[in-house]
Amino acid sequence: MSGKVFMDTNLWIYLYAKDPPEKSQKVEETIKANSPLIQVSTQVLGELFHVLTRKKFTSKPDAINIILDIVNSFSVQIIDTPQVLQALEINAKYNYSYWDSLIIATALLSDCSIIYSEDMQHEQLVDNKVRIINPFF
Repeated sequence: MSGKVFMDTNLWIYLYAKDPPEKSQKVEETIKANSPLIQVSTQVLGELFHVLTRKKFTSKPDAINIILDIVNSFSVQIIDTPQVLQALEINAKYNYSYWDSLIIATALLSDCSIIYSEDMQHEQLVDNKVRIINPFF
């Protein structure tokens, strides 16, 4: 593994919604500490845009600017057939939701060693390759 890290959607939401402030601050610190290593997927970008606009955390133009900023700052992984097929295997093996399985699959196929997420099992090692870390623990 390369030491690359994957950031789950929920963390980006805390960062940009600024709510709750302590979680937003922790995510900001995590991003600063890992900036050159961060991977994000097209799935995460879409989910982030959807939540920011649907829950009215920000306007659509501001949400578009947020997405553009992420795209210009971090490596973006495109969801394609290999990620989908691996997500199905992860779903069957670990019983995560399809969407969480897709995040894990994308991280695995991007050679990440860490997934930062609040929604998955803290400290779980998936396929002996990627560890899930809840940054709020």
